[in-house]
Amino acid sequence: MKVFGSSGTRGVANDELTPEFVLKIAKAAGTVWRTDRIALARDTRATGDMLADAAASGLASVGANVDRLGVIPTPGAQAYAESEGVPALMITASHNPPEYNGVKLIGDDGIELAVGSLERVEEKFLTEKFEEVRWSETGHSHLIEDSRERYVSQLLESIDRDRIADANPTVALDPGHGAGSLTSPEFFRKLGCTVVTTNSQPDGHFPGRDPEPVPGNLADLGRLVEASGADVGIAHDGDADRAIFYDENGQYIEGDATLAALAAAQLEPDDAVVSAVNVSQRLVDVAHATSARLELTPIGSTNIITRIRELEDQGVSVPVAGEGNGGVFFPTYRLSRDGAYTAAKFLELLADERASAIVEPYNGYYNVRTNISYTTDAEQDALLAAAEREAEESNAELNTRDGYRLDFGDAWVLARPSGTEPMVRIYAEARERHRAEELAEEMETALRAAKANV
Repeated sequence: MKVFGSSGTRGVANDELTPEFVLKIAKAAGTVWRTDRIALARDTRATGDMLADAAASGLASVGANVDRLGVIPTPGAQAYAESEGVPALMITASHNPPEYNGVKLIGDDGIELAVGSLERVEEKFLTEKFEEVRWSETGHSHLIEDSRERYVSQLLESIDRDRIADANPTVALDPGHGAGSLTSPEFFRKLGCTVVTTNSQPDGHFPGRDPEPVPGNLADLGRLVEASGADVGIAHDGDADRAIFYDENGQYIEGDATLAALAAAQLEPDDAVVSAVNVSQRLVDVAHATSARLELTPIGSTNIITRIRELEDQGVSVPVAGEGNGGVFFPTYRLSRDGAYTAAKFLELLADERASAIVEPYNGYYNVRTNISYTTDAEQDALLAAAEREAEESNAELNTRDGYRLDFGDAWVLARPSGTEPMVRIYAEARERHRAEELAEEMETALRAAKANV
């Protein structure tokens, strides 16, 4: 696919991702969906209104009435789509920097479109074979004023509220000025938590921190946990489909450790757990300990969703899936990543022990991640060719499911092109920090040298 990457389509707003571009996507999606009603939502980004208006125009031009949900987390839009039985278009760039925006397409079952469906939309987009209607048949927009309230209510019905309320946890929350600012504080309070917040005002310029919930952006949250004596810190990305945690000491918890802990609480023998090719050894160990089956996919929520559906069609139970970036699926709840739901499942574990103790069995691994940007196709080709050479010259076990993963037994390194930004990402993991850093640096040096020779 050229238009849609591993999680929708994204670009710098009003540059790569223009209103005209979004209008065409909306026309293409509406043409493929062939329905008279489609939901439209956005996160808090400054360009969200502009692009949502363009999308609404495109949908109306192919005869669809538009349910405008306003600002709501992506999982909230998915909940609305499922409950109403209508497809949805979400304007969001998730964790990308403030200048970015994007589009995610959601089916009438509340699940992001699978690869095959996206390819049909892409074909309409590229050929511009839109089924525009006569002026008298164009659609109209309708404001849905209670979409956020409905989402929070559905969350509350899906969680063990008494278990969490009895523990009476104090939650330090950093929704990062994103869509979760309008739903997560209320949700956690209704769960019986005492909630203190930082960066909780919805603001599409993201003045307090960038949308990606990584340690470099979350210093405020760590300090808030310490200052407030909170039991846990919770951070979201821009559209609140992720949750990242800090323990009661104000220490960052690796997303891979959280995923391992949540998986250990869910998995039974013969279950399957699905993750991406950059999976941590932590999850490998959990799958082995629980006699569950680990299935790997290319990186990106679309790929994970597709594999979960395939497994479920085969009668395989998949109670949990996800990546170490805070994006976790609980398919028996809904086949979507939901930061608020993920956080609540962690709070259920917190009723029995402290956050640091929950993840302690999954410590002792060190992760390194770096990015190399490129500006031309030639630079991208050179970077990937260098990664391939490194793989061919190594004695490591090679996995090419998505990029080049070199597994050395005690450690691994992966180089792959980003599905959402013009860069090649390098990941490494080992039980010793110096080993992870060494592997990442070796790969980075080789790739940067190749780029410099373009």
